[in-house]
Amino acid sequence: MLIIWAYLIPMDCHRIAPRRRVLKAGLIECGGEAIACTVRNVSETGAAIEVVTPLYIPDRFTLVIPSEQSRRPCRIVWRKESRIGIAFT
Repeated sequence: MLIIWAYLIPMDCHRIAPRRRVLKAGLIECGGEAIACTVRNVSETGAAIEVVTPLYIPDRFTLVIPSEQSRRPCRIVWRKESRIGIAFT
């Protein structure tokens, strides 16, 4: 019974900070290069972004969200197909 109950706990309960869903244009900046991305959700501690191809995305970069005039250094914590989870550093 405990195993079934564990599946009913929302994933957000395990997060340090709650994430809010967004759909914003972003840029992955590293070494003078910029790669377009879409920010899908964001919190005080991290975000989930989507890219056309996850190839050549470095483990550490600066996430820029022009509409918020935001620049945050970050590191990748997970990758799944075209989605990448990042933690702000």
